[in-house]
Amino acid sequence: MLKHRLLAPRPPILLGFGGLLAFLHYNDERRAVKIGKDSYTGSDTAAAPIIGGPFTLVNSENQIVNEQDFLGNWVLLYFGYTSSPDIGPDQVRIMAKVIDTLEAKENLKVLPVFVTIDPQRDTPAQLRAYLKEFDPRIVGLGGPVSAVRQMAQEYRVYFKKVEEEGDDYLVESSHSMYLIDPKMKVVRCFGVEYNAEQLSKEILKELKKHQVNA
Repeated sequence: MLKHRLLAPRPPILLGFGGLLAFLHYNDERRAVKIGKDSYTGSDTAAAPIIGGPFTLVNSENQIVNEQDFLGNWVLLYFGYTSSPDIGPDQVRIMAKVIDTLEAKENLKVLPVFVTIDPQRDTPAQLRAYLKEFDPRIVGLGGPVSAVRQMAQEYRVYFKKVEEEGDDYLVESSHSMYLIDPKMKVVRCFGVEYNAEQLSKEILKELKKHQVNA
């Protein structure tokens, strides 16, 4: 059962040029890393940067959810919007195909989650109708603009409105997709260069690595 608990709000953070730099800096395995000491050998090792954090959003059933509601699941997270003309739908199709492949061929379940970066237009009803066209298992999240911006900042996601003509506009974004482990820690960040087959293989590698280290 979903918990209806609100976290303390943070001030909204506007994403601009700094967000774009963050996207370029963090995308996939080319993103920056911080150096630490290996506890066994004492040698320098690369540690992943901190990506992700607490959030409170509203799902497509108009229920308040936060990061704690996803604990215990492997999650494939994508930031997009329902009015996206090209890359967005392609990425959602890839997401749907990946979860099908992993479940059918490997008996592994990964929860697909779609966070809108256009919450002003993407109401819960709009998200529900849109995602149902791809796969009804995809969880849609939206909510107040400030809450979406906070989560985007936590996940180093860049987005901004472009080509505005009144209420009609496009949203430019980094199109990042994240694999998150059952403790809600980001394991990998994938760019648009991955097709469904490649992405399935990379996710399978990470899940098997987790099983070995568990």
